[in-house]
Amino acid sequence: MDVVYFAWVRERIGLPKEQVSTEAATVSDLVAELAAREERYAAAFADLSAIRVAVDQELTGFDHPLAGAREVAFFPPMTGG
Repeated sequence: MDVVYFAWVRERIGLPKEQVSTEAATVSDLVAELAAREERYAAAFADLSAIRVAVDQELTGFDHPLAGAREVAFFPPMTGG
């Protein structure tokens, strides 16, 4: 699946997008796998309250299942203006 990073999440990880092969059942499981990879991922996912997630371009929670998902995107909360 494609994993896409936006704003400061992208800056901390150093990639805008990557292909990830995973057996993760939920977004939370995927985050745990990514954070365990190396320090830059751990730093990006250190405070999940500051990150939003979308699965296949639909805003979801971290407990959302990944079965059949093609894309997961991580980004900071959006503000209006």
